[in-house]
Amino acid sequence: MQSLLKQVSGLHKTSLSYYSHLLDHCLSLKSSIHVNVLHARLVKVGLNTHTFLGNRLLDAYFRFGTLFDALRVSNEINCKNIVSDNICLKGLCRFGEFERARKVFDEMPERDVVSWNSMISGYVSCGLVGNAMWMFSEMQSSGVRPSEFTFSIVMSVVSSGCHGKEIHGGMIRKGVNLSNVVVGNSLIHMYGKIGSVDYAFGVFMCMEELDVISWNSLIWGCHRAGYEELAIDQFVLMRGTEHSPDEFTISTVINVCCNLLDLARGKQIIAFSLKVGFFSNSIVSSAAIDMFSKCNRLEDAVLLFQELSWSDSAVCNSMISSYARHGCVDNAVLLFVLTLRKNLRPTEFTLSSVLSCTSTFLPVEQGFQIHSWVIKLGFESDAIVASSLVDFYTKLGLINHAMKIFSSMAVKDLISWNTMIMGLAQNGKLFETLDTFKELVSEGMPADDVTLAGVLLACNFGSFVDEGMSLFISMEKEYGIKPAEEHYMCIVDLLTRAGKLEAAMDIVEAMPYEPSSMIWESILRACALQKDIKITERVAQLMMKSEPQSSLPYLVLARAYEMRGRWESMIRVTNEMKEKGVKNVVGCSWIEIQKHVYTFKADQLQPHGGQDIYMILRLLFWDMEADSYIDILRK
Repeated sequence: MQSLLKQVSGLHKTSLSYYSHLLDHCLSLKSSIHVNVLHARLVKVGLNTHTFLGNRLLDAYFRFGTLFDALRVSNEINCKNIVSDNICLKGLCRFGEFERARKVFDEMPERDVVSWNSMISGYVSCGLVGNAMWMFSEMQSSGVRPSEFTFSIVMSVVSSGCHGKEIHGGMIRKGVNLSNVVVGNSLIHMYGKIGSVDYAFGVFMCMEELDVISWNSLIWGCHRAGYEELAIDQFVLMRGTEHSPDEFTISTVINVCCNLLDLARGKQIIAFSLKVGFFSNSIVSSAAIDMFSKCNRLEDAVLLFQELSWSDSAVCNSMISSYARHGCVDNAVLLFVLTLRKNLRPTEFTLSSVLSCTSTFLPVEQGFQIHSWVIKLGFESDAIVASSLVDFYTKLGLINHAMKIFSSMAVKDLISWNTMIMGLAQNGKLFETLDTFKELVSEGMPADDVTLAGVLLACNFGSFVDEGMSLFISMEKEYGIKPAEEHYMCIVDLLTRAGKLEAAMDIVEAMPYEPSSMIWESILRACALQKDIKITERVAQLMMKSEPQSSLPYLVLARAYEMRGRWESMIRVTNEMKEKGVKNVVGCSWIEIQKHVYTFKADQLQPHGGQDIYMILRLLFWDMEADSYIDILRK
């Protein structure tokens, strides 16, 4: 504090400029201690009630202090003005106090565009998009003209092409300067996010001035919409302009190469980033690690990670995700523990990656420990981490734990809903699945292909033929989603389980593309129960063509001939299977007992300890036989 006083020693100690300069220095230092000391001095000289200094002190407390101190300063200001209220609105939203912010907003004698922007921005920041859009509509109804910043906030939450075009049209009607580079960049980013790349190019071509953000937004938009080659082309064109690529450009292009699995071009981009000195940026280096991993070059990803002379949460997260992706679960968990020991705060993506591999490969206890870390680090309210926890518990069959976490989520995105719906369906909570889907629809959340796949899966498992058919037929008309392979698979399996083979065949014949082997398997299993051998032969032949290495059509056809006493046909099918080198794939199951994994395959126990387990099973069998349990089971 003494150094600050020296810097303003030329000013009179009772002047507003003196304390205003002190507040400037406090803000530059980002120190709550200095703000507290300065507040005490203002109280001492009686200037804490002054509107200008009080507003500045209020802003400082909302930025670096506590909510209690900020509210105390607000009460000390004698004559509050619209600036005071706007600072309060922005600060309360930053602290998540939306009820208080709304109360301040409603009681304001006058509101300007900053007041409305603060509320809209606050709602958007916490995921309350519906509230934000309602506030935006009310703002226009009250006669307040939206600013360029207002439109940039609204554009950040646009979810559909129709909505985006509506906002764009509103900007034109309000006379917003679309040639402004900031506004143009926001429009390009918005259209790229919703997949309307043609409109993004239209805005880009009409802009009078471009900057590196314009190019980055266009490249990212192409990448986001799946036009990877087009994104590469724009990067090449950018290199020919006066705008040099920055770290964001490079990381985006590396991600493009990652999606294309184009290792050669990816290495060229990495070489370029090394040449211009971008590789020290954590976003670039983490993107490179991710690219090597997805291109099946884990060893290169590990080598690159080890060569980095510094540690960063983003880089560690990419490496943890890479280990998890390749099944190196022990390495992923070990690296996670090391990041904690180095006081590197894990991100929500780190925790999500660790949870995803823990639920599949590691003991349940380790998953519980990671859940404890989630709570300790304060991530339990994060939508990504909460969704991963829901997925973790549903995969373990602990569906009540998953439902409890889902119910406690303050903000649920579509991924959260989909995870819960799919988890309920996979765990046999079929009526709960349908109820959750109805709740999603009533909340106004747009369902996607994953949502409908989960609901159809529940209909399949529950043999809800009418509900499943009704949803399948209305998919495109009601939800705007064309049925994909997983939807056809569910509905065909549902119909074959219900004995409606002809209806299932009608759907397969009406498919706009060739059915997958999974669909043919479902029909083939149903054919095995049919009396008409011709249907079985027809489906088996079709599956032999689509999946030549699958043993299922040969086995089903041979079994059908055997049941009908057609021994020559049965031998012909089995010989054909041997001649084509088709091997019978044997399923297996495994169980973990005291950190040992035992695998059962084709009535044979694979790992160490198999004979001992079979001996125990024989003893149990004899014990049951002695107690006459076998007779009861036979009845």
